[in-house]
Amino acid sequence: MTAVVAPDRNLNATEYLRLLGSLRDELEKAMRAIADDALPKFEESIAAQQLYSARLLVLANELALPLEADRAASTIPIDDNLMHQILIAGNSLQKLNRVYAALLHHSSKSTALMVSLIASARGQFQEASGPRLKHQTWSCQM
Repeated sequence: MTAVVAPDRNLNATEYLRLLGSLRDELEKAMRAIADDALPKFEESIAAQQLYSARLLVLANELALPLEADRAASTIPIDDNLMHQILIAGNSLQKLNRVYAALLHHSSKSTALMVSLIASARGQFQEASGPRLKHQTWSCQM
């Protein structure tokens, strides 16, 4: 089993905090790109989010490893102030992520509605069934 030395843990925790901030910034960029209808910017932001998320996962796994038992210096936990900042940044990121997820969900629903309306505007007709005379009616799918 691999063990981690405390100074490395604090460096990893500092990088983790920095990446949380970077991921938050990317979520905000993505939301602005959606609002501005800027697909290339949105795609760039998605790619950056994936990179940050992958690195955050690696750091989280490293920080979860046990400390070396045979070194006295390694028993020092991650700095309390740093842990507090990470918790605050993590909570803030979770709130922003919920907003981002809702925006994506509602954007998807709006897009589906627009596609449906455009399809209807192209002149899809439905015929009446049964013994009545067949006539054409304009339909709008919702």
